[in-house]
Amino acid sequence: MAAITAADVNKLRTMTGAGMMDCKKALTEADGDFEAARDILRKAGQKIADKRAENETSEGFVAVSVSEDGSNGKLVALACETESVAKVANFRELVQRILDAAVRTNATSKEELLAVKEDDGLSIQEHITDLMGKIGEKLDLTYATLTAEKVASYIHSDSKKGVLVGLKNVGSADAAAVGRDVAMQIVAMKPVAVDKDGVDSATVEREIEIGKEQARAEGKPEAMLEKIAQGKLNKFYKEQTLLNQEFVKDNSQTIAQLLDSKSKGMTVSDFKRVVIGA
Repeated sequence: MAAITAADVNKLRTMTGAGMMDCKKALTEADGDFEAARDILRKAGQKIADKRAENETSEGFVAVSVSEDGSNGKLVALACETESVAKVANFRELVQRILDAAVRTNATSKEELLAVKEDDGLSIQEHITDLMGKIGEKLDLTYATLTAEKVASYIHSDSKKGVLVGLKNVGSADAAAVGRDVAMQIVAMKPVAVDKDGVDSATVEREIEIGKEQARAEGKPEAMLEKIAQGKLNKFYKEQTLLNQEFVKDNSQTIAQLLDSKSKGMTVSDFKRVVIGA
């Protein structure tokens, strides 16, 4: 059995960021082999991930990056179980590491991002698993990327809500400023789509059926149900689709009208909304 010194424990702690006692235990189990000890610590993280798989992750931190030319945005949200963990340095550092990896590799999906290998040979997924072993909580990553003529971003003051919004036909308008207003609208009003054409057919059918049932319960004639349901659907579009919503800062105009007033024909091409604990 190899003698485990304080220097050995400190070296492994520096390599992994794990606690002193965890490092000592791993080195003892690995008989002083540092690589084997790192594997033991990583497996401990996986055990925690498996054990806490059903736990809720309602806290965390959102970070965003928009390219210099404004044509692409990346948003990462790392969720954890408790507010205290969301505030510790190594948690925030991991969020930044993940965002940097997304920008560097232009990852197009969460799966692609998790597979990115860092300079230390570990993947982003392995770094997340390692941190789970250190903090003893479930961590869950959400990733969004958006490409458009101009991309604007917004992170809410609680750092748990973030938006990327794509604009087109921007012209000479201040894309960052108007985009931020639209992104704040998206956080506040939670639209389901850009406009009615973006609402999926299942949602449309459900809203029509709900409208019919409500009208039927009110005693309306059967022959009138379809017309009444269509009216309720139009109200749904007004309330739940971004371009048709009233602007929260000035309800005398819709988002579509706001954009058109800034630059003729300007509109939203797409948006991504991420909320931790939703």
